[in-house]
Amino acid sequence: MSVTKKIILSGMRPTGKLHLGNLFGALENWVKMQDQYNCYYCVADWHALTTDYENPPQIGENIREMVIDWISCGIEPEKAVVFKQSDVKEHAELHLLLSMLAPLSWLERVPTYKEQLNQIQGKNLSTYGFLGYPLLQAADILIYKANAVPVGEDQSPHIELTREIARRFNFLYDTKVFPEPETMLNIYKTVPGLDNRKMSKSYDNIIEISTPPEEIPAKIRMMITDPGRAKKSDPGNPDICSVFAFHRIFNEDKLGEVELSCRKGEIGCVQCKGIVSVPVQEFLAPVYEKRRKLEQDPRLIEEILEAGGKKARVAAGETMEEVRRVMGLR
Repeated sequence: MSVTKKIILSGMRPTGKLHLGNLFGALENWVKMQDQYNCYYCVADWHALTTDYENPPQIGENIREMVIDWISCGIEPEKAVVFKQSDVKEHAELHLLLSMLAPLSWLERVPTYKEQLNQIQGKNLSTYGFLGYPLLQAADILIYKANAVPVGEDQSPHIELTREIARRFNFLYDTKVFPEPETMLNIYKTVPGLDNRKMSKSYDNIIEISTPPEEIPAKIRMMITDPGRAKKSDPGNPDICSVFAFHRIFNEDKLGEVELSCRKGEIGCVQCKGIVSVPVQEFLAPVYEKRRKLEQDPRLIEEILEAGGKKARVAAGETMEEVRRVMGLR
C-alpha cells in the first residue's frame, strides 16, 4: 500500500445479496475511493451477530453472496484489502482493551442504539454485544489507524464516538497511537424502492444487484407512480414518482423529454416504466455477467478473503504491538 495515501476503513454486515440502494449508497463510492486511498473493506460478520446471534449458520452464505456483489460492482482485491472481521482476532483484542476505558454513558447515548432497540422487533437485544457494537466498530476503525470513514449521516455519531475513544486513549497513556478519524459523508443517489419508500430489505421493496436483466422490466412494472393520476392523459407529477427517480439515475440523457411528456399527459405510466427499464438492464447486464463467472469458481471468494485477511492482520498486528506496549502488556 502507498505510504502517501490516507487510510479508509469501511464495512458492511453480511445480510446476503445487495440491492440498488446499497450500490448507490456505498459501493459506488467504494469503487472510486480504492484508487485514491489505501482502503480496507471489512465483512463485519461479528457485527452481524449482535442482532442475529440466534441464526449464525446463515451468515456464512450471506458473506459469500455479499462479497460476490462487491467484486461484481468493481471492488478490486488488488487495490483494496477485502477481508472478514473474524479472521483478524486483533479486532476483538482491541475491543476488549478499549472496553476497559470506555464510559458506559458514551455507549448508552449513541442514537442508533436507542433507535434500533425500539424498532427491531422479535429479537432479544438486551445484550452487551448489542450495547457495545459501537465500541467494536471503533476498534475496527482504530486498529488500521484510519484517517477517515465514509458513512451516511445517521452513522456520524459512531465516528464521533471513535474520535472520543481515540482521544481518551491517547490522553490516558500519553501517546499518539491513534489518529482521530474524520467523518466522510457519503455522496450518494437516493434510490426509492418499488413502493416509493426507501429501498430496504425490511420493506421487501428491493431490486437486487444480481437480478437477471430479463427480469428487470417485471420488477419495474411493480413500482408505484403518481397516485393522483387516474388516466394516461392526466398530467403527471414526476416529483413524487419513484419511476422518475429511476430516470434521474439511469436515463439522464432523456430526463427532460420524459419529464415534459409526463407533465403534459403525453406519456402513460406503463410506457414510462418500459422506457426506463432499458437503461437499467444495460447498466446491470455487465454486473450480472461478472457475477455469473464468479459463482462458477467456488473457491475464489474464500481465496480473496484469505489473502485480504493476511494483509489486514499485518497492519492490525503492528497497531496491537503499540497498544500493548503503552498499556504495559508486552
